[in-house]
Amino acid sequence: MREVLHHKTVNKATMVDIDEKVVECAGKYLPTFHNGSFTDKRTVLTFGDGRKFIEDSDDAFDAVIMDITCPLEEGPSYKLFTREFYELVRQKLTPHGLLSIQASTTSPVALKTYTVLYKTLKDVFPNVFPYAAYVPSFALLWGFCLATNDIDPAQIGREEIDRRISERVSGELRFYDGITHQALFNLPKYIRKALKEQTHINRDNKPLMEQYPGLAEKE
Repeated sequence: MREVLHHKTVNKATMVDIDEKVVECAGKYLPTFHNGSFTDKRTVLTFGDGRKFIEDSDDAFDAVIMDITCPLEEGPSYKLFTREFYELVRQKLTPHGLLSIQASTTSPVALKTYTVLYKTLKDVFPNVFPYAAYVPSFALLWGFCLATNDIDPAQIGREEIDRRISERVSGELRFYDGITHQALFNLPKYIRKALKEQTHINRDNKPLMEQYPGLAEKE
């Protein structure tokens, strides 16, 4: 939320979270993380199931950013990664709107979730762009996907990105600029190969669910 509100062009930002207590604790004990974003006049905080929110909402969104838990077995979020859900999101986007999701690890030994989510998005959106970034708290390269109806972010030059940041963003960004933008979409060869080979589409009637490490052994 903090990063979204850096954009001066944002008039309204809706945050949907299933756990009100977590947000309450973050607001109290992690001030440098939220940087006042929970009380910003542009912020609308909503607590509940994310899928139900999308189903019931009458709003049209310029951007939907999903930073949620992975589709873990017995977890709350696995129905937010299916073809049916992505179709719901697409219907709620403005004509030039976009969807960005965190899509699990890009580790060479754990690529299934990332590739399946990419393939699933490709079945819904005309343009899907896989990208990755190093996440310090995970200590590895993490996968993301950007889905659009008409925009190709990979074709936007570094000078244009820097110009837009200068005009639209308040404060200094520590990670993102024109050079970083171009680097994000240049994935390692093993990831590109796995994305190309994946054929499975994730659906409501048989959703992808990751297991916690050691769960199978305990059973």
